[in-house]
Amino acid sequence: MKSILVIDDEIEICESIKMILDYAHYNVDFSTSPDEGLEKILEGSYDAILLDIQMPSLNGFEVLKKIQDMEIPTNIIMISAHSSLENAVKATKLGAFDFIEKPIDRDKLLISIRNAVEKTLLLKENRKLKDNLEEGDILGSSVAIKNIIETIKRVAKTEARVLITGENGTGKELVAKAVHKNSSRASKELIEVNCAAIPNELIESELFGHEKGSFTGAVNKRIGKFEQANNSTLFLDEIGDMSLQAQAKVLRAIEDGKIERVGGNNKINVDVRIISATNKDIINEIKEHRFREDLFHRLNVIPIHVPPLRERKEDIEILSKHFAEFICRKNGFPPINFDNSAMELLKSLQWTGNVRELRNLVERIIIMVPKQSISAKDINSLIPSSDINIDEIMGVNNSFQEFKEKAERAFILKQLESNSWNISRTADVLGIQRSHLYGKMKKYNIEK
Repeated sequence: MKSILVIDDEIEICESIKMILDYAHYNVDFSTSPDEGLEKILEGSYDAILLDIQMPSLNGFEVLKKIQDMEIPTNIIMISAHSSLENAVKATKLGAFDFIEKPIDRDKLLISIRNAVEKTLLLKENRKLKDNLEEGDILGSSVAIKNIIETIKRVAKTEARVLITGENGTGKELVAKAVHKNSSRASKELIEVNCAAIPNELIESELFGHEKGSFTGAVNKRIGKFEQANNSTLFLDEIGDMSLQAQAKVLRAIEDGKIERVGGNNKINVDVRIISATNKDIINEIKEHRFREDLFHRLNVIPIHVPPLRERKEDIEILSKHFAEFICRKNGFPPINFDNSAMELLKSLQWTGNVRELRNLVERIIIMVPKQSISAKDINSLIPSSDINIDEIMGVNNSFQEFKEKAERAFILKQLESNSWNISRTADVLGIQRSHLYGKMKKYNIEK
């Protein structure tokens, strides 16, 4: 059933519209307060919004701007008793889908709502396709990635809880989305919570919601993520950063299948599948009494570990080509390719930032190197030289000349290792003659 929100300061108008749309089999919610209406929009998912222009505190145009700033895929129909060409033109310029004057004609209302809902469905589908295009499938030819894909296929159709571990940037979120996408709950939106990004004092309200007046600043009732994820999947990212108090409530919610809003007394039934992820060593966190062991065992029904990119370098070529294709298409650039020297250089790096770092470097290369065939020499200057230990090179009593020589030796050694000690390729990367490179190696006593 399609959901409609009506925001109008006149209760009679709200009830009248609700009656018309209820009869047409729409699910209708309404608010007589613009601020409360905005809160409902943040918490819910509406296929169309009917918005009055003349309201106290905020007028309809101001509310329209706030909704657009939220980047929510829905269509807004402006309504007003003060029918004028000026209002209609302004509403259209600001991005409203339609303008209806009061008293509201039933047939015009139903036609406008039907068209707005149909367009909203297209907007949501386009956004979903865009997200899928950017994220793509889990890519890789390594044994580790093949095993992860096989595990996802096996567990996705079940209701088992999944705990995903791995360093930052390895793609844990992508694994969570793949599990949900291939599950029986895929028709519902995946609800995500980054536990590390929410202050401890607000995490319970974020997860379980709160009642109006339950604490200072709780001016309206809030629906928490558990309720939003009812009959769907809740992804608890960076769960290792969750407070012990919140952990206790999550454990209770898993065991009972019920939650209680902050400041509330009523138990609310929720049917939620939980997928969690962390970059922390949870076993060590348990030993240090920062994570509940009983919660760990509840979450860790199916463990999936995503190894760092440096341990699966055979995936770098596939990922690099995928990112290059997507970034070029997104920005309207001609396609590029990495030659053998460039690919060998990419494979030689440590990738402390994992897949995220690789994607960023590929984007940097595409933007900064105006060529369609990319070599190691083209990208060498775009790679951070963090592998060189400046403190070690500086020493205690080194002169500036000694520092320069040690830095040059370290840099040449790094490039030789990066290019598997291929003298011709390394000289090409450094932009010097082979004879010059041999001279440097002899000077600095560099041997394989």
